[in-house]
Amino acid sequence: MPLRPYTDRVPAVADALDDFVVYLRDEARVSKHTLRAYRRDISAFFEDVEARREREAALRDLGLREVRRHLAGLHGKLAASSVARRLSALRSFGEHLRRRGWREDNEVALIRSPKQGKKLPVALPVEDVTRMIEAPPMRASAKVEGVHAQIKTLRNRALLEVLYGGGLRVSEACGLDLEDLRREGGRATLRVRQGKGGKDRIVPLGRSAVEALDAWLERRDAWIATAKAPEALFLGRRGKRLDPRVARKVVHDRSLETGARARIGPHGLRHSFATHLLQSGCDLRSIQMMLGHASLSTTQKYTHLSLGHLVDTHEKAHPRARVPASAADDQRDVEHDDE
Repeated sequence: MPLRPYTDRVPAVADALDDFVVYLRDEARVSKHTLRAYRRDISAFFEDVEARREREAALRDLGLREVRRHLAGLHGKLAASSVARRLSALRSFGEHLRRRGWREDNEVALIRSPKQGKKLPVALPVEDVTRMIEAPPMRASAKVEGVHAQIKTLRNRALLEVLYGGGLRVSEACGLDLEDLRREGGRATLRVRQGKGGKDRIVPLGRSAVEALDAWLERRDAWIATAKAPEALFLGRRGKRLDPRVARKVVHDRSLETGARARIGPHGLRHSFATHLLQSGCDLRSIQMMLGHASLSTTQKYTHLSLGHLVDTHEKAHPRARVPASAADDQRDVEHDDE
């Protein structure tokens, strides 16, 4: 159903873009990162039109010819994934204009996205992740001394345990509040509020993660006398909610300190979480729910496995693939007789 335009007059580009951003925020419920990226990409297109046409850009410029020229100018400057994202932003904006009645059609929808190579984040082996979490920190890496350094170490370990133990995005982990940690009957869960797509979900936590969180929470108040975000589960040095950039640095530094086979960030821990669950026999649907993926196909791409591991898992799990114990014994007897 088309949206009713606010006015019969076609608005200026800036006004239409503001309207689009409000729609994305309030109705589509996209993340703040996506909002910034879409606004930046759409603005860059119209700035390019103005520079080439030497006049003020208008909504009518969002057509096949101008968009193709714009994308062609990005060739060799941006990765294919960045060009595809910019095209996606312009396509979504064009569709919004059509639904508002400010354009009769969405010509951008006719442009095909550039082909992209499939690039998956690195999944570390279990022993590498374990070392990242459990190995003592190097003194040279600590920027504060004494008691503060000890409490910071507790916070960082709890953060790593939550990122890996729950498969959270870094923004989700930094957005956790104390009340989101729930305990019932000896079990603990985290309520991840307003994840990607604006949906809440419940994530189970294992014993190691709970113990690390308890150790951090026991010393949390002593680290920050007057917390400016007292409701936040993870705090920064000045008592504010932990910044995702700081959390990324914690993960990067730990992967380097502990000699992990690849330098990873929080997304690498999330991918390791999903991959290790799948390797242990967890079903894709359960992993999809824990990761907060809207589509199962996303989870399938995310949690790739080697063919050899898939074959081993199939042989152990499928009833028609397993060798009966009696048959296996007979086979061993035959082999023994041949000797």
